[in-house]
Amino acid sequence: MSGSNTVFPLLTATAALPALGAIATAAVPAARRVAAKWLALLVSLATLVLAAVVLVRFDPGGDRYQLTESHSWIADFGVRYELGVDGIGVALVALTALLMPFIILAGWHDADPQETGDESLGSFAAGRWRPTQGFFALILAVEAMVIISFEATDVFLFYIFFEAMLIPMYFLIGGFGDRAHEHGDEAAATQRSYAAVKFLLYNLVGGLIMLAAVIGLYVVAGNFSLEQIAEARASGSLHMATSTERWLFLGFFFAFAVKAPLWPLHTWLPNAMGEATAPVAVLITAVVDKVGTFAMLRFCLQLFPEASKWATPAILVLALISIIYGALLAVGQRDIKRLVAYASISHFGFIILGIFAMTSQGQSGATLYMVNHGISTAALMLVAGFLISRRGSRLIADYGGVQKVAPVLAGTFLIGGLATLSLPGLAPFVSEFLVLVGVFTRYPAVGIIATFGIVLAALYTLVLYQRTMTGPVKAEVAEMPDLRVRELLVVAPLIALLIFLGVYPRPITDIVNPAVQQTMSDVHKKDPKPEVEAAK
Repeated sequence: MSGSNTVFPLLTATAALPALGAIATAAVPAARRVAAKWLALLVSLATLVLAAVVLVRFDPGGDRYQLTESHSWIADFGVRYELGVDGIGVALVALTALLMPFIILAGWHDADPQETGDESLGSFAAGRWRPTQGFFALILAVEAMVIISFEATDVFLFYIFFEAMLIPMYFLIGGFGDRAHEHGDEAAATQRSYAAVKFLLYNLVGGLIMLAAVIGLYVVAGNFSLEQIAEARASGSLHMATSTERWLFLGFFFAFAVKAPLWPLHTWLPNAMGEATAPVAVLITAVVDKVGTFAMLRFCLQLFPEASKWATPAILVLALISIIYGALLAVGQRDIKRLVAYASISHFGFIILGIFAMTSQGQSGATLYMVNHGISTAALMLVAGFLISRRGSRLIADYGGVQKVAPVLAGTFLIGGLATLSLPGLAPFVSEFLVLVGVFTRYPAVGIIATFGIVLAALYTLVLYQRTMTGPVKAEVAEMPDLRVRELLVVAPLIALLIFLGVYPRPITDIVNPAVQQTMSDVHKKDPKPEVEAAK
């Protein structure tokens, strides 16, 4: 592979560090749970440093895949340990590493024994032990698997970690649920188990279908190397029958559409986010789900360009339904966390719309949207988690007048909400604008319908803020404390990033644009020429 990194396996180190950290955290003695927290936080910060080195060493004008590593693994089946990052992959590796310290800090008390947890965060049944070490070890394990998924250029290697990340996520959802719904009865445990099993089954079915497609790809191509297969297809030395390519594409796309999630394969997400703790909910939608949309760009378009173009009309329709359906369901929600979940379904519709618009603006916007959605959703959901932990309820109707007693909390909640509705000046606006421009240039009718999602986003966001933060102060929130130092350390950097990237998105666009142009070349697409030429 070109650009092989023979000095130091930087990409392996970036994924291996949180994996080793997960093992070390799990091994910390039960009585030393505070040490386990600090160990997990330090490992996540060290991983962030490595990801920053990857970002600095990546040359947007260089080879498509950089910092590559290639070693024989299962030689009899042509499986290799191959890693490499393009501009899209390196941006998402950086996003993952960036969010993990905030997720860990936000969940600092989420797995404490309830009798010794932060008493100001709610009244909980005493005596229920939550294995703190296991909670943070599982988070680090997910980080390792997500990072290597963004780095893998061997299809089989990618598949292994694409599926393996389901296991720690299952235990994070089912074993460490939202305490706001726990009152000592079995109902909360039943709801958590249902959400965890539903998450696992949906994604396992998608993964099994993908496995069949992976095997089919090997039968056709004789290896699993993304670069080798793509080069063979481009040179004409590897020919796939039209029907074969379409079936293989559908096998891959189905799994990615479940992970993303895309309507009608989305129903596991509101349950999972609603029953998980707020940091785990962020881990689901801001980190794990990005693997699905990333893989559409890396694998579907690159391996199956003709099938991707064939399926585009149907996928655009599904993306439009996701945008409008998700936004409408968000408007009608009474549960804060489920509202954010349905809003995320709508946003993922925009991302998929940008990918399959087959324009450089749309795909650049989609990649930028992945990054910005991760930051904005993390900001909104984590502040919502701090709010819910104080009141002990996820229901919107149980709040009112919070801005009068906790103005900093209300202010950060407002900024997170405004970012969610893509207010100009905040990061998501740029990505949503690029997606819509890219869609309008090729599919104007689709772009017109998609804009209704923006109107609905303003409705559900502002109504949520109005009902929870304004109006008379309800007695139950009258003594609510404002954000503490730890919570400010979580929220303030995310808010600063939303503002910075909203004003100056160039650091990301400069990295992803060359990779987008290469993807456009893979599918043999060029941007449409303007119908009306500029006046001379």
